[in-house]
Amino acid sequence: MVAYRLSAPSESRETIERVHEIHHRHCPVYRSLEGAIEITTELEMEEGE
Repeated sequence: MVAYRLSAPSESRETIERVHEIHHRHCPVYRSLEGAIEITTELEMEEGE
């Protein structure tokens, strides 16, 4: 499990969620391990500056 905890302005939420959905395609660690182990991610956001 990979957990991301971010503090960002509320107007960035949509962009952050979109990037979270596709980042694994570009992550070399994920791409090396995919198929060998299950990798899951979780995104927790709080409003910040």
